[in-house]
Amino acid sequence: MFLTHSVPPSLSSLLPSLPLDSLFSTQGIMVMLLAAYAGAMWMFLTSAPKVYTIMVSDLEIARQLYEGLLDLPVAEVPLHYYYNYEQTLGAASVEPLYMSSLANGPTKRVEAADGLWYQLKKNTQLHVISGASLGQKNRQRHVCFDRECLEQVLMRVQTRGVKYKIRREKPLNFLVKDIEGRIIEMTEVSN
Repeated sequence: MFLTHSVPPSLSSLLPSLPLDSLFSTQGIMVMLLAAYAGAMWMFLTSAPKVYTIMVSDLEIARQLYEGLLDLPVAEVPLHYYYNYEQTLGAASVEPLYMSSLANGPTKRVEAADGLWYQLKKNTQLHVISGASLGQKNRQRHVCFDRECLEQVLMRVQTRGVKYKIRREKPLNFLVKDIEGRIIEMTEVSN
């Protein structure tokens, strides 16, 4: 009885339709690098946290509310904001009401890292920026274009036992009383 040794197949025998010299050519390496870059960008963008933005009339009063009363942890600015991700969305998608309230505020251009950053949920952050006008009776206003964001803030208000009053369900509008006794209006601006 004869024993035969089997020779392990070579890579070129497994991929006969793809010559190795073309795979390791300049063009082949460029294609592999582009594929790796596309994969890395996909991972970067899919792992980026969801960011809600709330415009407030006073950042310091907002800090006292979100950090003090609601005990939201301060968050790092997400990487995609460093690369002006929101600028790629274009100004055409910005609500005219939003632009008018910015025009009434300071003329300073708001940079992506400006404002306050909080961790709302595991992969959800809250970006608090200035720009909202004062409400009735010079009431502090927090304006948001996303109902889900305000619902999460309301849930945090409720779980912390903060005094609040829901004024309207659609669009969502509620009042919160802070430690200093100030009334803060939280309002959803519907598109």
